[in-house]
Amino acid sequence: MNHRHDQRGITTAEYAVGTAAGAGLAGLLFKLLTGGFGEQLLHTLFDHVLSLLGIG
Repeated sequence: MNHRHDQRGITTAEYAVGTAAGAGLAGLLFKLLTGGFGEQLLHTLFDHVLSLLGIG
């Protein structure tokens, strides 16, 4: 007996998992960048770029 399974819903489930993972990552990045660590990181990066350009 050969049973065929309908796999049309698998793609939808994969998109749902990917969307949830992306939203979780975005939330984590937002939390890091809006906290003190993110502020210091952005400040240091900005100062480094200015020094590379010879401005700062």
